Amino acid sequence: MILDGSFVAKQIRKNVKIEVDQLRKRNLFPKLAVIQVGRDEASVIYLRNKKRACKEVGILFEEYYFEETVTTKQLKKEISKLNKDITIHGILIQYPLPKHLDEIELFNMISLKKDVDGFTFYHIGKLCHNQNDFVSCTALGIVRLLKEYHISLAGKHVVVVGRSVVVGKPLAMLCLQENATVTILHSQSKNVKEIMQSADILISAVGKPKVITEDMVKEGSTVVDVGIHYVNGKVMGDVDFEKVQNKAKYITPVPGGVGPMTVAMLLENVVKACKKKI
Repeated sequence: MILDGSFVAKQIRKNVKIEVDQLRKRNLFPKLAVIQVGRDEASVIYLRNKKRACKEVGILFEEYYFEETVTTKQLKKEISKLNKDITIHGILIQYPLPKHLDEIELFNMISLKKDVDGFTFYHIGKLCHNQNDFVSCTALGIVRLLKEYHISLAGKHVVVVGRSVVVGKPLAMLCLQENATVTILHSQSKNVKEIMQSADILISAVGKPKVITEDMVKEGSTVVDVGIHYVNGKVMGDVDFEKVQNKAKYITPVPGGVGPMTVAMLLENVVKACKKKI
């Protein structure tokens, strides 16, 4: 069965629009500022989708583009300006960033009140203490999608492939909150194939096209694909979808799976930030 993130996200956007309309009647106008560095293909898609979704629900959107040669110091100066702008409720740094930039320092420059992607030390710390405030939109979107399809995490073995602060680590924390048993795989892990084969729910955020193959997946499991790649003009994920879908009970497509849910959670977080300001 396909886990249709596009359909679920559409319902979420309808609810967000109602909330935004109510805020606008009170002369409150939720606004998101996005910083993008370079033109990573996947990032360009996400940015376009975020802009379109914001327009659909009535959230104001501002984009700040920088060439890949920009320095950490220059970006910190821009973030400082956005922090002080009282009309902006959410600030997002589009990931991934060029390797020469200090992403940890940049994420933690964002005002806690505007950290709608939940990447600051403060919000990650709250997540670890089960006191969720702003949480990674992708991680939040995955758990929300599973819940919408009544896929319980309690007692399940969840294997997350990837340990980034953007997806892997916050996702593991959310799954633990749902009483799952969580294993995180990464580049130094041993017996990777065997561990993946034991997963009731396999979530790939490894960032390589079609790296998850049919022989790695447990019969009747749930497979969630976070990846998005361009190969010969085609969009695909980390999972070899055509073959794996015959073995998995539930699977997310690319596009149309995790991506729309990430954007939907971002919209909810921007509205949440606006309400907090009240």
